[in-house]
Amino acid sequence: MSHTPFEVGETALVANVPEAEPLVRRWRQHEIGIMAHVTILGPFLHVSRIDEDVRRDLRHLFSRHAAIEASFARIGHFPGVIYLAPEPASAFVELTQAVVERWPETPPYGGKFEKIVPHLSVAHGAPADEAEISAALPLATHIDTVSLIVCDDGECWSEVATYSLSAQA
Repeated sequence: MSHTPFEVGETALVANVPEAEPLVRRWRQHEIGIMAHVTILGPFLHVSRIDEDVRRDLRHLFSRHAAIEASFARIGHFPGVIYLAPEPASAFVELTQAVVERWPETPPYGGKFEKIVPHLSVAHGAPADEAEISAALPLATHIDTVSLIVCDDGECWSEVATYSLSAQA
């Protein structure tokens, strides 16, 4: 799950974690225009397929899920990647599975990896100070929205819509 170039018009669904941004910003400078986040699904549909029907379906889908009280207390690793592991991971997996159930042509990680591993990427290929990161954990967050983001030019991302997680727990 290492960093790869993105395609213009690629979209993703992410849960922003602003509380983590001050901690991880310096190692995530390649992700221009997007704050620290847990990816719900990426890539999602190409931006050319995002019409009012898709937006309505996303609004409805996410409204059936409750906000997430999450914490990040553990550092994890993929080859070349350091990440923070959210708990409960199951809440993020459920969101991913719900989106994939509605849009089966959009498998998690583009179908490259079988298992869904919710994570907040800290560093791709660059060394990060794990002791400094560990000292700032645990980190708590309240996630009540999922953002639809689009890759504008292969590097920069912008948020194009936000959907509420509004079901009562």
